[in-house]
Amino acid sequence: MPARRTPLPEEVLHRRRVLGQRITDYRRAAGLSQDQLADAIGMERRSIQRYERAERDPRFSDLVRIADAIGVPLADLVR
Repeated sequence: MPARRTPLPEEVLHRRRVLGQRITDYRRAAGLSQDQLADAIGMERRSIQRYERAERDPRFSDLVRIADAIGVPLADLVR
């Protein structure tokens, strides 16, 4: 995948970090490891790691599956 021509604004990066932390917090509260969450939604653990470390933005469909698997409303993840 080609690199972005312009870097993402700091606000976008901040929100990505907040989302990653929420995924981590809710996953742990649900008592799931990254491996267990990945297995539950049919994804690789590396993807979960990248989301939690704010290295990647999850697709909407991935966010829906993550929210369902950890038992929280999607709005709570992205608020």
